Amino acid sequence: MERHEFLAKLGIGLAAVCTGCSLVSCGSNPKNEDPTPTADGNIFTTNLDAELLNVGDAKVSNGVILARTAAGNAAASFSAVQVACTHEGTFINYNPTAGIYICPLHGSRFSKEGFVLQGPAASSLKKYNVIITGTSLAVRA
Repeated sequence: MERHEFLAKLGIGLAAVCTGCSLVSCGSNPKNEDPTPTADGNIFTTNLDAELLNVGDAKVSNGVILARTAAGNAAASFSAVQVACTHEGTFINYNPTAGIYICPLHGSRFSKEGFVLQGPAASSLKKYNVIITGTSLAVRA
C-alpha cells in the first residue's frame, strides 16, 4: 500500500471514529436536560389512590424519578430526583431495600436527597419538590 493511500484510509477511519464518538456522547448528554413544567408549574402529577401504593414503588416521568420511601401520604414519604445519573446519563433505579438510588451502568449510589454516596458520579442529582393535596401528588422544580 502506498503512503498516500494509507494516509487517506487512516483519515477516513479517524473521521468515522470522531463522528461516532460525538453522536454517542463524548460530550454533552441530552438526558441531563431539565424537565419542562406544565402551565400550572408541575413537572408531573400522580394519583396516590392508583399509583405508588407501596413503599419502594417508583415512577419515572418527564426526566424525574419519584419513589415512595415511607408509608403515608405526606411529602416526606416521597423522594423525587433527576432520573439521569450525573456520571454518564444512564437512568437510575430506586432500591427500596437499601433506600437509595443506584445507577445500573457503573454503580454510582445516591441518597434519597440525591447526594452522591459512591462514585464514579461526582455530582449530586437534582432534587425536586413534592407537594401533596389530598390524594394528588405534584412534582415541582
